[in-house]
Amino acid sequence: VSRDFLPRGSGIVTRRPLVLQLITAKTEYAEFLHCKGRKFTDFDEVRQEIEVETDRVTGVNKGISSVPINLRIYSPHVLSLTLIDLPGITKVPVGDQPPDIEQQIRDMIMQFISRENCLILAVTPANTDLANSDALKLAKEVDPQGLRTIGVITKLDLMDEGTDAREILENKLLPLRRGYIGVVNRSQKDIDGKKDIKAALLAERKFFLSHPAYRHMADRMGTPYLQKVLNQQLTNHIRDTLPAFRSKLQSQLLSIEHEVEVYKNFRPEDPTRKTKALLQMVQQFSVDFEKRIEGSGDQVDTLELSGGAKINRIFHERFPFELVKMEFNEKELRREISYAIKNIHGIRQVLLTGLFTPDMAFEAIVKKQIVKLKGPCLKSVDLVMQELINTVKKCTKKLATYPRLCEETERIVAGYIREREEKTKDQVLLLIDIQVSYINTNHEDFIGFANAQQRSSQVNKSAVGNQVIRKGWLTINNIGIMKGGSKEYWFVLTAESLSWYKDDETSEKKYMLPLDNLKVRDVEKSFMSSKHIFALFNTEQRNVYKDYRFLELACDSQEEVDSWKASLLRAGVYPDKSSTENDENGQADNFSMDPQLERQVETIRNLVDSYMSIINKCIRDLIPKTIMHLMINNVKEFINAELLAHLYSSEDQNTLMEESAEQAQRRDEMLRMYQALKEALAIIGDISTSTVSTPAPPPVDDSWLQQARRSPPPSPSTQRRPTLNNPPTRPLSGRGPAPAIPSPGPQSGAPPVPFRPGPLPPFPSGGEALGGPPQVPSRPTRAPPSVPR
Repeated sequence: VSRDFLPRGSGIVTRRPLVLQLITAKTEYAEFLHCKGRKFTDFDEVRQEIEVETDRVTGVNKGISSVPINLRIYSPHVLSLTLIDLPGITKVPVGDQPPDIEQQIRDMIMQFISRENCLILAVTPANTDLANSDALKLAKEVDPQGLRTIGVITKLDLMDEGTDAREILENKLLPLRRGYIGVVNRSQKDIDGKKDIKAALLAERKFFLSHPAYRHMADRMGTPYLQKVLNQQLTNHIRDTLPAFRSKLQSQLLSIEHEVEVYKNFRPEDPTRKTKALLQMVQQFSVDFEKRIEGSGDQVDTLELSGGAKINRIFHERFPFELVKMEFNEKELRREISYAIKNIHGIRQVLLTGLFTPDMAFEAIVKKQIVKLKGPCLKSVDLVMQELINTVKKCTKKLATYPRLCEETERIVAGYIREREEKTKDQVLLLIDIQVSYINTNHEDFIGFANAQQRSSQVNKSAVGNQVIRKGWLTINNIGIMKGGSKEYWFVLTAESLSWYKDDETSEKKYMLPLDNLKVRDVEKSFMSSKHIFALFNTEQRNVYKDYRFLELACDSQEEVDSWKASLLRAGVYPDKSSTENDENGQADNFSMDPQLERQVETIRNLVDSYMSIINKCIRDLIPKTIMHLMINNVKEFINAELLAHLYSSEDQNTLMEESAEQAQRRDEMLRMYQALKEALAIIGDISTSTVSTPAPPPVDDSWLQQARRSPPPSPSTQRRPTLNNPPTRPLSGRGPAPAIPSPGPQSGAPPVPFRPGPLPPFPSGGEALGGPPQVPSRPTRAPPSVPR
């Protein structure tokens, strides 16, 4: 960067990760992510801002945080790179630092260097033992192949006289796959003396050119060369990832293109924009509503029935189920008939016991039964009305761009649906009253008085035949765990029996249960189970299935239970009303029924049953048609023809079409993202695929890192170079796990894998330009490679 902006001091100075983005630009300035819109041209202010932002999160007493500081520097003097300055490992906590400060910093460092696209600069001072470098140990953990690790040796100018790091920098001693680069930074004296960065770079260059141990590789040392190497690695990475990155950008562009197409033509200053938008929104709402009702919607609900499908279920399952539920109470019907016959005869029944005219009793009972149909019919209107309102709410979600339009549309349409509900209910009640007003005993399907005395329920049942009423999966819930536990079977319900099979291929029948004398009742759902349960039982206290008095069947939802109950009713299996029957038994004891009266009751009951089947068939056909005509079709016509006029009259157009802040922000973000993706693809298209890239260097023997991690090698008493007579792969005696130092020469190498001396690519070999060996120090406390402790 050639600028002094990083904080300096004693102890731990970097207490938060600093993400430094270097961007090539014509002018030089800096920007912080937490100070959007502010440009820093004075780099002393950049340093102060880093210190202030660090203290803001971590405090002023040496605390640390993993929350990064993001800094961008634009300059014509930089290569495009992203660097992350991480805290150094502290082993002893000070100030406000926690006791596990070392582990926290280690975790923070691992969080960044574990990324595969991260290049690791393992910085180690030259005046410390390289074999015990914490940076190299951490790098080895996340990069065992050494493809992402570059060693950086600092403080070369502070080594004792007569010692050097030549063999390390030549990658001959303690080698790394990508080798080492030496740098010389400013000393604290230089910093205090305000030494310029450019002057420091010139001094660094002069040091490498003038030092006898480094002059032959001066062109591969120093900060500018390190910058060049990092930029080359960035180029390699871009080249490798470019095809996949281009595909990812193209897929993102395609995914948002449809939505952006709507925003492209957005002109806030256009006076006709709101009018056009209102027309489009109302038209879209109308289309969506009709599609949801007709069943051709573009957004198909896969979780539950909704819209037209749910209304269809109300018409053909729920409504018939409510009608059939009214037919089962045989004992109550017989008692009402007997009371009607007695009350019609009055006092004359003693004198005229032989005469029987069923007309008046029949009409009284039939009219009472027809009036009872009002409840199920009105309930079906309520269910359809609620589903229409739910459908409107789902359709108005697409109007969320304009909150007031969404609210007004929902209010107007829902109000109109409730208005149509009242008219539909009036028409339904009128249909029932029409049926009550005239009892047509000349209907072609009516059995008449003569046939009523001979008819029985068994004849009716045989007429139905053994047709299949329903198929589906059910779980037999009350099979004990010792006998295999609850199991799911494929059930087939016919007019005469309920059978279940192993699977829906119906190849292996498990059991067939006759429906005679069966009834159905609800079972409370267990807190251990999410299924809804109903049970079949025999009214004559017999076992239903094997040694079970009840057969408990379970479904996933209450709707399925209701649907199965409706199907069982069609097959003649009625719900249990034991409590009602007990009350009726008490009342039944209050009157006796002689044989003649019983025959009369049976005759009228057959007549009522015949006529009510005609009425039920008629009502089941007319009520859905009435609801469809007066509610559903009428609402669709209202939305198509009148909704827009109601919206114009309800509120000012500007207020109605006021866009939500969230939508405006989303539109701007989508347009910016779309433009950025297009620019990125254009830039990628301009990149030359002939960019020079360097291959990864071959592996080296870096086993010394594992050895150093297990047990640091003891430092030798003196640094000795082996003579030419010693084989290069033979370790010196008494040196422990540390590898032997290779003898100088063009064919020497680091044990156990020999290779050509000098740094490996991208650092060209310089073994042929070796100067004389460095002087051997006489101090007894030297550690490899001749570096003082």
